[in-house]
Amino acid sequence: SGDSASELQEWRPVIYRKCTDTLWLLLFCLFWAGLMFITGYAVMAGAAERLVLGYDSFGNICGRKNAPVKGAPLSGQDMTNKKYVFFLNSCNLEKQSLKISSLSLCVSSCPQEQLNSLEDLQSFARNNGSFLCIYNLNISSYTQNSKAAQLCPALPVPPSKSFPLFNRCVPQNPECYSKYASVLISMVNEMDVFHRILSGILAGRDTVIGLSVLALAFSLILVLAFRFIRTLLVHILIALVVFGLLFVSGVLWWLYYDYRNDPSTELETEKENVKFLLGYAIFSTIVTVVLLSLIFVLRKRLRFTVQLFRIVGKIIGRIPFLLFQPLWTFLILVVFWVFWVAVLLSLGTAGTAQSTSGGQVEYRALPGICYMAWYHFVGLIWTSEFILACQQMVIAGAVVTCYFNRNKNSPPPHPVLSSISVLFCYHLGTAVKGSFLITILRIPRIVLLYLYNVLKQKKNAKCLFKCCFCWFCCQESCLRYFNQHAYTTTAINGTNFCTSAKDADCILARNSAQLASISCFGDFLLFLGKVFVVCFTVFGGLMAFNYHRELQAWVVPLLLVGFFAYLMSHSFLSVFEVTADAMFLCFAIDMETNDGTAEKPYFVDQELLTFVSQSDKLTEGQKHRSTRPFHDNEEGTELQPMV
Repeated sequence: SGDSASELQEWRPVIYRKCTDTLWLLLFCLFWAGLMFITGYAVMAGAAERLVLGYDSFGNICGRKNAPVKGAPLSGQDMTNKKYVFFLNSCNLEKQSLKISSLSLCVSSCPQEQLNSLEDLQSFARNNGSFLCIYNLNISSYTQNSKAAQLCPALPVPPSKSFPLFNRCVPQNPECYSKYASVLISMVNEMDVFHRILSGILAGRDTVIGLSVLALAFSLILVLAFRFIRTLLVHILIALVVFGLLFVSGVLWWLYYDYRNDPSTELETEKENVKFLLGYAIFSTIVTVVLLSLIFVLRKRLRFTVQLFRIVGKIIGRIPFLLFQPLWTFLILVVFWVFWVAVLLSLGTAGTAQSTSGGQVEYRALPGICYMAWYHFVGLIWTSEFILACQQMVIAGAVVTCYFNRNKNSPPPHPVLSSISVLFCYHLGTAVKGSFLITILRIPRIVLLYLYNVLKQKKNAKCLFKCCFCWFCCQESCLRYFNQHAYTTTAINGTNFCTSAKDADCILARNSAQLASISCFGDFLLFLGKVFVVCFTVFGGLMAFNYHRELQAWVVPLLLVGFFAYLMSHSFLSVFEVTADAMFLCFAIDMETNDGTAEKPYFVDQELLTFVSQSDKLTEGQKHRSTRPFHDNEEGTELQPMV
């Protein structure tokens, strides 16, 4: 027994610490130096305004002043009052090497009525100040110049209106509109993944932002609900989740049926919408069936789950600032995402303007842009995971500080600030290493998804990619679970990531049955909360995107909405998840290192000890231990907050 005791890890909440995983922090700083280089390059070489505002065939960006391009006499014009892109042959657009063959101009307004002759073009220009012919053709020459037919739009000019997302003059004539939209969408379909993501972000930017705010509101409501949880609230949440799952699945199937039987469904985008709606409907139905089955099986554990959240809520009540932790995490993530998207847009438009033989301008992509884009994408994953890891370490550190405190009625002052100071002074490298491991597992999933789209026609390849994708998903889930316990162990012992992971793995291996059984029901309820946020946010997205059927594909904007909704709900509800996991790990350590005697009293309070005893999941060795509560005046090792 002495040998086995010596093998036990000496768990000690330490006051004096040293920096952990310093080399990893240095590596992360070097990685961000690379990101800063890409940012500077994108700002200098890119022109995100060209993608957002649109540009004409002569290199002028609509809605702003422009610099001249050598060899293009019609470039360098002031287009401040000309904000809309107008194609001279909008009814017969043709695609040539991912470019539209028709000349395009910047105009101040789109023709609202059909123009049948050159006289109509001249009258429209005089009355509206919008010139639809080539810039160097004087308005008085519209009807006199023999080459006016080649320098002006093809007649008749169909009525059009400005498309608010891309500032294009979209023809309203059904036949012209169909050809116009088909060419634009076919160009998007032939772009690489990088440019399709850009198009998706821009196409649904307003809707995605609005739905992200909606997801934020749902997440805040759920945080308050879990803080003051009661049995009735749990029943209401489960009822809403069931309703949301059934409703979203029903709406998806209804929209699929509506699209499929719509006789006007001829455009490529509408056909894509039908295909993706079918995929979403099938996926939603499967998720609904699985979750409803789990809810039915676990329905008898509701009282147990409510009691668990009351204990977690009691801990959060001692550290009320934990509830604000996800808010600053969310704000930091939003600032980073805005920065990332801005750099991505600039990087996607980085190219050199070169004049052609006809005086027109083409933008040619600079070499190495694709590699920079992938580097930038890795930065998105790694940095986002690092920010979330910092949140987990701060929460775990605050919970550890309060748990290893003898006087529960007098918690340590400022545990959250203390935990933040410990993180920034000593353990940023540990958060970097843990987030890097998640990134390493996430990148192969992205690559597999890309290869799956490339090789989706081959059935054997599809099956193999799906299996590999699921394997990486499972590995990532397991790694996240162990990362969280490694962060908690670092908060206690002040050890580096690998040592903390090994120590946490040992303690979890000896107490896996009880810890898993106690926390799984709470985790399942939190997962239902995340499903609630995603369901109702995606439903809002379905309704919003359904009003823009013609020029929007559902896949990218709707996936962005679901991703942001899940990330927000996870960020906010993770307070309860991390608090519960850290609390139970501290409890397991308490049971391992103390025996409840006067020499080694427990740190645990009586309510948590009674709750664990009632769960009937303790190991045989723990059943024989004393369960008497601690006394406030007993002495023992405590974790004092850093001030």
